[in-house]
Amino acid sequence: MDLALLEGTFALTRLDRDAEPPPLPPGPLAALVRDPDALTVIGPEETAPPDGDRSGGWRALAVAGPLDLALTGVLASLAAPLRDAGVPIFVVSSHDTDFVLVPGDKLTDATAALEAAGHSVAH
Repeated sequence: MDLALLEGTFALTRLDRDAEPPPLPPGPLAALVRDPDALTVIGPEETAPPDGDRSGGWRALAVAGPLDLALTGVLASLAAPLRDAGVPIFVVSSHDTDFVLVPGDKLTDATAALEAAGHSVAH
């Protein structure tokens, strides 16, 4: 798979499940995910909501797309080498592609693991 490193750092913010969703920030990646327990806001670190449980410093790798929705194994082919390298991941998918977020301090390890597994990473 071909991946591209997105500019900037990203934050993951956990808000209460019934929180009013903030507007989506501009930038290369932003998402809101509501599950039975929480509302998660993913976006550029500088636009993260000030309240909630925030984890910052994440870097985002975008899979070159658009991907056919019938493809299988895309995330597995990325997650396995990152698991083996001890790199935690947070994944966000859109209709056209997948984004794998890794802690900024693990970016070098992540890139090396993905490239060793046959993927290419454009910086």
